[in-house]
Amino acid sequence: MSFCTTINCMDGRVQLPVIPFLQDYFKAEFVDSITEPGPVRFFDETTDPAMLKSIMTRVDISVNHHGSCNIAVCAHPDCAGNPVDDDTQKEQLKKAIIFLKEAYPNVNVVGFWIKDNLHPQKYC
Repeated sequence: MSFCTTINCMDGRVQLPVIPFLQDYFKAEFVDSITEPGPVRFFDETTDPAMLKSIMTRVDISVNHHGSCNIAVCAHPDCAGNPVDDDTQKEQLKKAIIFLKEAYPNVNVVGFWIKDNLHPQKYC
């Protein structure tokens, strides 16, 4: 069995295209989905430390117990859970990737911007 991990918005519009895309992109059989409303905002440790800890606990399970060696961090425009402009969200996405690469130096971390057409595009 092979796993990858996604940290993605809870928005159902982005859930459906992301899972099969990541299965193909990472050649993974299963996708561990960690969802929150607008999750990239939580990687600024001052925003909500308890939420960041919760997300990281779930990533730890995926990486350390399921053997995931790929993490995808996803963000999308018009996010109700993170109602900021696209440029701000993309900066948050970059910070999330940096944070995760530092936390998991032996894991491949990739960012994806889920455009209006709901097709994930590699961002970082």
